[in-house]
Amino acid sequence: MSKATVSFLDSVSANFDKAAALSTIPPGLLTQIKVCNAVYQMYFPVKIGNEYRVIEAYRVQHSHHRMPTKGGIRYSQKVDQEEVMALASLMTYKCAIVDVPFGGAKGGVKVSPRELTSAQLQRVTRRYAMELIRKNFIGPGIDVPAPDYGTGAKEMAWIYDTYNTIKGGEIDAAGCVTGKPVSQSGINGRTEATGRGVFYALKEALSFKDDMKALGLTTGMEGKTMAIQGLGNVGYYTAKISIDEGGAKVVCVAEYEGAIYDENGIDIDKLMKYRKEKKTIVGFPGTTTLPSRKDVLNVECDILVPAALENQIRVNNAPGVKAKIIIEAANGPITSEAEKILLNKNILIIPDMYANAGGVTVSYFEWLKNLSHMRFGRMQKRFESKVYFELMTTVEKLTGKTIGAKEKAVLTKGADEIDLVRSGLEETMINSYHDIRNVMKRRKKVQDMRTAAFLYALEKIAGDYMALGIFP
Repeated sequence: MSKATVSFLDSVSANFDKAAALSTIPPGLLTQIKVCNAVYQMYFPVKIGNEYRVIEAYRVQHSHHRMPTKGGIRYSQKVDQEEVMALASLMTYKCAIVDVPFGGAKGGVKVSPRELTSAQLQRVTRRYAMELIRKNFIGPGIDVPAPDYGTGAKEMAWIYDTYNTIKGGEIDAAGCVTGKPVSQSGINGRTEATGRGVFYALKEALSFKDDMKALGLTTGMEGKTMAIQGLGNVGYYTAKISIDEGGAKVVCVAEYEGAIYDENGIDIDKLMKYRKEKKTIVGFPGTTTLPSRKDVLNVECDILVPAALENQIRVNNAPGVKAKIIIEAANGPITSEAEKILLNKNILIIPDMYANAGGVTVSYFEWLKNLSHMRFGRMQKRFESKVYFELMTTVEKLTGKTIGAKEKAVLTKGADEIDLVRSGLEETMINSYHDIRNVMKRRKKVQDMRTAAFLYALEKIAGDYMALGIFP
């Protein structure tokens, strides 16, 4: 296999081996951590139009060191076993990095959602869920799927309903899948979670003066230029939150139909509205259309956000990357060989296994909500609000001054579910960034964030296995 066509699984394996070589973990335990524990390949018939189509699908459970296993379900014509295995393994390391108590898993169904009606998509989804139930590959304590590329809240609702129908009476049935609509036992903040997590990761990376000085950048996100590859759920929220809360400027956006550029910045909400009406981002007022959609990877910018699919930056286009920071909103957008080129160019790469962990973090919160059978904030919101109100009233009496109604409303507000979710996500992303950065600072042979993240994850997983007594 040529360097230009290194597979996603090969890249993950190469990155694992690079970190493993720097660890003191016994070889046998490293092998156990690396391999996929269970791979379920299935074929099932679904009526599409006037014909029956045999659908190819997968569910891979990478690691059972913690249960349940956790990972999204991808719908794409490009799905194959190797891809799902690579994604499942990344989920294991991702969960370890952000300290959520899951083993990694992933699912894939070889269909194109664009080519199916909603009714056809529902039949495929429910049949896939039935296969998982039949083989005991789903359950709140067994394996908990979530959305991924090509899927969303409605597919998760169909899976939940199918599971609940078959397992009627199971009290924790809602915990069998996350990413559900809020009305169907989902959680506020899940839709934006991955993109918001990318924002928190980027914001924290930009806060270190010495790190930014080495890249020729100032600290803070204000005024930083960004290029976004992929304007799906993750790319959109990364861009929107970075603009609205960080003050960044998105100068380039690429989607399936092409790439557009505007050095003055692109209004993401207006672009989304335009695309909904025109079915394309090309021609958006004030922008220039680039010759190729892949040109987004080579535009002048401070921050490049690959938020599409894996293996987008390869040895043939890596030399042309001009960004100073690449934050991997997608899984595996940079091949292991391309990464060597980028690191030699002094580009900071914030790896996928940390950067896009916001999704699984908030999925963990949803799972906890489902198991507790209570909305976050329900018990304490009014109590907190009353305590804050009494405090403000006391301050007013003691000082003889009054606070405006608007300001008082802000200062005395109790935490809603969305506030708690965002706070928990921000705390997780900040702490995890520091953990990874500390590995780099502590281990002289670790020169990049991906290796540091892998090493940190491997040591945590090895500790779990040893605590179980499997590898004394």
